[in-house]
Amino acid sequence: MKKILKQTIWFSLICFYFFQIEIVQAIVPYYYFPTIKNFQRQSLYIGKKAYQLLYFGQFEDSLNLAKLAVKINAQDENLWMILAEAQIANKKYKNALNSLYKAEQINSNTSEIYFAKSNVYLKISQQTKAKSALEKGIKLEPNNHKAIFQLGNILLMEKNYLGAIKLFDKSIKIKPDFWQAINNQGLAYFERNNINLSIKLFESAISIEENAEPLLGLASCINIHDNKLAIQLAKKALAKDPKYVNYDYRKEQLWGEKLQATTEILLQNKQLRKDVMLAKSKINEPS
Repeated sequence: MKKILKQTIWFSLICFYFFQIEIVQAIVPYYYFPTIKNFQRQSLYIGKKAYQLLYFGQFEDSLNLAKLAVKINAQDENLWMILAEAQIANKKYKNALNSLYKAEQINSNTSEIYFAKSNVYLKISQQTKAKSALEKGIKLEPNNHKAIFQLGNILLMEKNYLGAIKLFDKSIKIKPDFWQAINNQGLAYFERNNINLSIKLFESAISIEENAEPLLGLASCINIHDNKLAIQLAKKALAKDPKYVNYDYRKEQLWGEKLQATTEILLQNKQLRKDVMLAKSKINEPS
């Protein structure tokens, strides 16, 4: 009897032991250790979300997400570029340049890095560095008509009109309906006193897109010879985009001193008084 009792106790202890193990296994949490690939996927997902927020104008939220994406995966140049875009949107230009430098260290053969650098340098008025960055990008992507156009714009700022015209022409050969380059050729030729060619170029730009800029440019060109048509074109231009009534805004669009002076004379015409006042009231409205 004593022996049987002893066996029973041992059997009970063994059963209790195994039962306890099952309980312990049931309550111990299962930890998931993500792989590098999973981290990369998550960072790309967050990066895309940051880019979407940037697109919808949620700049601060975009910046925070982009920072998180880079912390998770600092080896992807695309994430650094998204962070740079968010920093540019938040006017953190030095930080943006640092992010683009990080991207360049990872992959120096990405043309978009240099185009983005150029954009930042222009915002902080460093034209020489902007030009250098653009030239590096164009070497990697020689048929990027927008980059070539932007390089032409820098030469236009420098009053290197012939150089700018050549680059605009190169851009137009790649994309024949690129009216912005055709328009800016008109700006350059006007400063070189080739008014007739400016007229043809502004007309060509308008035939592609009836934008306010070539409309007002053409109006200024023909004002002396055809005041009636010039008034009509100026009215249409100011109705389309009132900002062109402003001298400083036109300067931002790279209008030279000669065209500016001619346009100011046109806008002082009595027949445009109401249109000019209306345009000014619109641009002075609180946003």
